[in-house]
Amino acid sequence: MADRDPELQALLDKKAIEETLLLFLRGCDRADPELVEQAYWPDGWEDHGGTFDGPASEWIAVIKERLPKAGLMNHLAMNLIVELKSATTATAECYILTASRLKVKGEMFDTRTLARCVDQMEKRGNEWRILRRTMCWEWNEEHELSETWARGAITNDASLLRRGAKKPEDIIYTAA
Repeated sequence: MADRDPELQALLDKKAIEETLLLFLRGCDRADPELVEQAYWPDGWEDHGGTFDGPASEWIAVIKERLPKAGLMNHLAMNLIVELKSATTATAECYILTASRLKVKGEMFDTRTLARCVDQMEKRGNEWRILRRTMCWEWNEEHELSETWARGAITNDASLLRRGAKKPEDIIYTAA
């Protein structure tokens, strides 16, 4: 787009970066490998805070296998700050709070984890993606299952509730 107002373009770029990051999280939550893959450039890098450090394509291959088998999870993005460095480069910092229901060694439990990502973003053509992600872990807590749906205030019969799911059963894929 020729001669667009620079302040307007900056807002559009920041919004595009935010959407890239949020769609990545949706891809993780819904086990949607296309959304996960679209967040990174093919030459991207993932430093996952001590659990993985290598080409993003290898990280994507790992999580493509894990996500469909993983328990229900929700990633919440918070405190997103996007600093545009140039017309084609930016740094995005985002806290990610993850709530997961997991089964390890036959035991079900809930876990919450706070992590922080610093993403070096690059715009190629009209598309922003992650070129390099550096993540650190802030804290983690776990507890036994205690799902009572607000001690019955929401429902006394959880089987009646529509629940979040993986692709293609989740409402993001089925809602009209």
